[in-house]
Amino acid sequence: MPFEWIAALRFLREGRMQSLLIIVGVGVGVAVIVFMSALLSGLQANLVRRTLSSQAHIVLLPAEEVARPQDASGNAAVRLQKQAQRLRSIDQWQTIRDRLQGWPEILAVSPVAAGPAFAVRGDASKAVTLLGIEPERYNQVIALEERLVAGRLRVAAGEAVIGIELAKDLGADVGDKLRISSAQGDAETLTVTGLFDLGNKAVNARNVYVGLRTGQTLLDLVGGVSNIDLALHDLDEAEVVARRIAAETGLIADSWIRTNAQFVTALSSQRVSSNVIRFFVGLSVAFGIASVLVVSVIQRSKEIGILRAMGATRAQMLRIFLLQGGIVGFFGSLLGSALAWCFLLLWQLMARNPDGTPLFVIAFEPALVGIAAGGASLVGILAALLPARRAARLDPVVAIRG
Repeated sequence: MPFEWIAALRFLREGRMQSLLIIVGVGVGVAVIVFMSALLSGLQANLVRRTLSSQAHIVLLPAEEVARPQDASGNAAVRLQKQAQRLRSIDQWQTIRDRLQGWPEILAVSPVAAGPAFAVRGDASKAVTLLGIEPERYNQVIALEERLVAGRLRVAAGEAVIGIELAKDLGADVGDKLRISSAQGDAETLTVTGLFDLGNKAVNARNVYVGLRTGQTLLDLVGGVSNIDLALHDLDEAEVVARRIAAETGLIADSWIRTNAQFVTALSSQRVSSNVIRFFVGLSVAFGIASVLVVSVIQRSKEIGILRAMGATRAQMLRIFLLQGGIVGFFGSLLGSALAWCFLLLWQLMARNPDGTPLFVIAFEPALVGIAAGGASLVGILAALLPARRAARLDPVVAIRG
């Protein structure tokens, strides 16, 4: 073993109590950082998953219709009334669908014919959103089949899947019939084949899923679609991809980031506050390591002087105390990771929904332990830099005389 390692380990063994206390201190700091990181990641992933349970990552819509003046003289005094937007189909949507399917950033593409309608059963009537879908494609964008609580995801001709809240309002169940009337006056009687729960009460009370051809017929979009829903591999790239699509196709591209701007701002604020807390926890750990090593240099001045008199160079003395800082940080990080793992297990046992299921899933990633170990070791080395330089500058004669 190199001389520096022998001396560093011996100094740590001689000051067992100091070494133990600082390792425990580092461990607690690392445990707080790892626990907060895992908890925050799990919480944010759960919030994003719930938010996107009923909406696509990007929704493509036709460009807005703009009223233009009939007066060609360029008279600026002409006042134009903003034109009401009607339900329209996306031009050449099949070409756009096939083109977007080849983009590496896009996971799935689903054309949808969506519009307002009324659901009637007996004396009950509810305003709903009618969505004509291709189940295989749509299920890749929104996991509708996984959210079924009754029946099957079957939307052939004359069939529909509705939300549990709408079923409650209409008094309907799987196998019952209801009548869907569109704003254009078209109507059709459909059989309920499934009930879904997307975790959003408003969506469960509003959405009615039918086959794409049925939706096109009822909404007077024969052969057309009102929007194209996209799912991405990376959620954080939604706004960038949406801008690129809008620039290349001329369509309106609404990403989930823009649609949920306040929610995204809250997540960003949460990340910033968490990073600030972790920074100050790491800073307190660094000061703790530095203070203990400063005391160690003062207590071992004579030993340092003897080692210098025996031929130890200043660089070797510098490395001895840097190694002490790194060793303390490394073992403290291992202890902290173990504590964080225990805290996360305890959290998952205690934080439960009323039905006994976990409040949200927290994944303890091994990479996080590696990052914590490397970070704590680096913090220990940096914190030991000042005491190490002081030890290296000690004059041997002065140090031996005390």
